[in-house]
Amino acid sequence: MPQVSLRACKTCLMLTEADKCPRCGTPTTRDWQGYLIVVDHTKSEIAKMNGRNENGRYALRVR
Repeated sequence: MPQVSLRACKTCLMLTEADKCPRCGTPTTRDWQGYLIVVDHTKSEIAKMNGRNENGRYALRVR
């Protein structure tokens, strides 16, 4: 089974497998640490603290 290599957007921090972010079009990088999964951004205090207003997977730190 092949392992999926996630990449993080350098602008919006969204995690994806693509070379460009599907949300904002910015190039992505493999150099990221930690992640946050937002299931319901309207009820999540952690999502609000991190400025996430859409559901999805996000990196916590991107270089």
